Amino acid sequence: MTPFAIAGVQMHVSALTSNVEAMLHRLDILMARFPWTQMVLFSELAPFGPLTRFAQPFENEALDQFRAAARRYKVWLIPGSMFETVEDGRIYNTCAVIDPDGQIVTRYRKMFPFRPYENEVAAGTEFCTFDVPHVGRFGLSICYDIWFPETTRQLTSAGAEVLLHPVLTGTTDRDAELAIARATAAQFQCYVVDVNGLGAGGVGRSLFIDPAATVLHQSAGQEDMFPLEVDLDLVRRQRETGIKGLGQVLKSFRDRAADFTVYDRASGADSYLKTLGPLEIPRQGSRAGLDIPVAASDLLSHSTPNSDRHSAPAGTAGSPLHADRTTSG
Repeated sequence: MTPFAIAGVQMHVSALTSNVEAMLHRLDILMARFPWTQMVLFSELAPFGPLTRFAQPFENEALDQFRAAARRYKVWLIPGSMFETVEDGRIYNTCAVIDPDGQIVTRYRKMFPFRPYENEVAAGTEFCTFDVPHVGRFGLSICYDIWFPETTRQLTSAGAEVLLHPVLTGTTDRDAELAIARATAAQFQCYVVDVNGLGAGGVGRSLFIDPAATVLHQSAGQEDMFPLEVDLDLVRRQRETGIKGLGQVLKSFRDRAADFTVYDRASGADSYLKTLGPLEIPRQGSRAGLDIPVAASDLLSHSTPNSDRHSAPAGTAGSPLHADRTTSG
């Protein structure tokens, strides 16, 4: 067994005032109650909340405070993420990984900002894995990233055994996100630690899942600290022998016969996606996706007695699937 104790901290996040001192206070409480904790993960944008006007350079006073706290308690610390400003004016959603010596070992910029609602946030392009010596490899993704399985595919293909997933979800799609988190654990045979905030930081319901998609802990809608021990030998065993001795999904993907041309942007395999409308926030009364012109061949079949109006197979020229799509506000 290779045990390692990871704690998630689900806490109230303010949008208008700094949450740094509150985070440090909760870290103090956590380590007093559960001194065996070895890694601590806070929610997305926990230090300064969800407003980009509080963005600042990556190197900042708050990060120095977190580094000192990690050093004091000898823990790995991922203090959520912060909006980071860079010299050219772009803003990223950036997460730092701090080791028990207080050193920043890596950082990660969220690849999939929640567009079209976060159009002012730039997208990162580099994946993030890091090793905890004598324990194993960890991967980091932020919130909406998990909706794109390619992100976890890349991390686990690089050997990640635990997916650390800080989120800020305060919307009605939290149920869907929880389902995706469980599916991710099973698809990629990894632990998933999904930490949401409260208040301006989300609706809570944080989740800790094992590599067979079993929920080890789920928070409710109040503040919570949940330290749990992961067993990375369990991950390694399951990846060799399968989930409950059954599906060996990582090895099956490795040994696949198919190539996925959709990932070649010049292949044309994603032509359907190009028929979808622009990435924009829906307007009141929007009928986007509903106003699909009827093909001329269908009009003819409707006007001909005893004709078979389904004679054009789906996906062929002349079927509604291939009609040009329009959107309207």
